[in-house]
Amino acid sequence: MSTASSPHLAVATPERVALSLPVAGIGYRCLAWLVDAGLLFFFWVVAYFVFTLLVSDVLGVFQGLSGLGQTLLVVGIFATQWLYWTLGEVFFHGQTPGKRALRIRVVRLDGSPVGLYESAVRNLCRAVDFLPGVYAAGCISMLLTSRHQRLGDLLAGTVLVREERIDLDKYTARTPESGVLGPKATRALTPDEVELVLAFLSRAPGLEADIRRKMGTRLVDKLGGLADEERTHVLASAESTEAFLRAHVQVER
Repeated sequence: MSTASSPHLAVATPERVALSLPVAGIGYRCLAWLVDAGLLFFFWVVAYFVFTLLVSDVLGVFQGLSGLGQTLLVVGIFATQWLYWTLGEVFFHGQTPGKRALRIRVVRLDGSPVGLYESAVRNLCRAVDFLPGVYAAGCISMLLTSRHQRLGDLLAGTVLVREERIDLDKYTARTPESGVLGPKATRALTPDEVELVLAFLSRAPGLEADIRRKMGTRLVDKLGGLADEERTHVLASAESTEAFLRAHVQVER
């Protein structure tokens, strides 16, 4: 899963800052799918075990169903798995447990969070991507497209991107005496620092709450110029922190 030649998705934030999001390759996607498939397999094993406690002859019950009943059962099984993928992506910012473990997420082609329509379409197409077996069609599509998109992604207008941690330390200005500029210093922001704050503001809604809070706190302390009481008020919530950062950057611009 080398990232040396990994394609990137270029997007523009509302603040007109260009961001480059690394696209998740077939290796990341396969590993994430294995995690999710393992969870689904465990769920169905448990469900089967519970059902055998209630019914001794499971196969006989299935064979005893009418053609319509068997069809509805198969559709119900598919719908359960479809809901797993779709609800995970919609309610957890484009991530199922498998994607979360591999630090990848589904986004629209403009970099914005995936919606119900896009997630529903891409996951309904899993049946096509799976043909003729073991996701052969989907894998071929990912190998042939520049952004590693399977057929469902092409139809829904989505792509999977990898999450990268922003290294705040590399943007920290240094002084010869102490090595690190203190939080109380007042100074004009460099262009790199302005871009860093804007990049954080654009990505903040999709970050985990704890990471969002820590990154916001470090940026506020980095800007400096706040008394203890003011700092406490600014850091009281993610909304107040990001409002302070947004106002500060707008002044600089």
